[in-house]
Amino acid sequence: MRRRIYLMIEKAEDGDKLSWLYDRFMILCILVSILPLCFKDTSHPVFFWMDKITLVIFIVDYALRWSTADYKMLGKRKISFLKYPFTPFAIIDLITILSSLTALNSSLKAFRILRLPKCMKTLKILRYSRGFHLMLRVFRKKKDDLLTVCYLAAGYVLVSALVLFQVEPETFPTYFDSVYWSAITLMTVGYGDFYPVTNIGKAIAIVSSFLGVMVFALPTGIITAGYLSELEHKRNK
Repeated sequence: MRRRIYLMIEKAEDGDKLSWLYDRFMILCILVSILPLCFKDTSHPVFFWMDKITLVIFIVDYALRWSTADYKMLGKRKISFLKYPFTPFAIIDLITILSSLTALNSSLKAFRILRLPKCMKTLKILRYSRGFHLMLRVFRKKKDDLLTVCYLAAGYVLVSALVLFQVEPETFPTYFDSVYWSAITLMTVGYGDFYPVTNIGKAIAIVSSFLGVMVFALPTGIITAGYLSELEHKRNK
């Protein structure tokens, strides 16, 4: 019985209609639970009941997943029930449940930040996405390459910010301001609240932008190659 529950609540495999229906039902519940967050005034009774009904469903789903954790974590059956609450999706589930249980009045400005965890309900949909799980496998296989690129990118942002901070200390009040400029500029956002004003500073910014584009283009190539490799592997199964 528990094994059948596990197969039902996990992402549906081809041919498992009950699991497919459960996935679609949970996606619908997630979308319904997010709907009140799209409105400033959430005091309407309809929103209240939408939140409470989906909360009960999420609690039941969380309990079912916890009670079948030994099937999900096959290699760690003895401690699976202790380890499951600390897995990423279990943490997301728990946060979204607790955020709906709060007794504080979220209409008060000081407590509006408590509505932010409710936005994490959107992440629950990822559990039912085949593409997301495929991408996770790509990240796991390419994690060393991606970490190397991340270190390179972070170092580049810090160094370019340091150079410009030394060249134009009057433009950037603090080193953090120059790091902020470096990050948003290299990512092609460029809000325009900080920018170099001297010719030397502009020249450094031009060189920095060219090199930055090359650095930030590396992860795209790595992920794309890994994704195509996974798709090819999946087709050949």
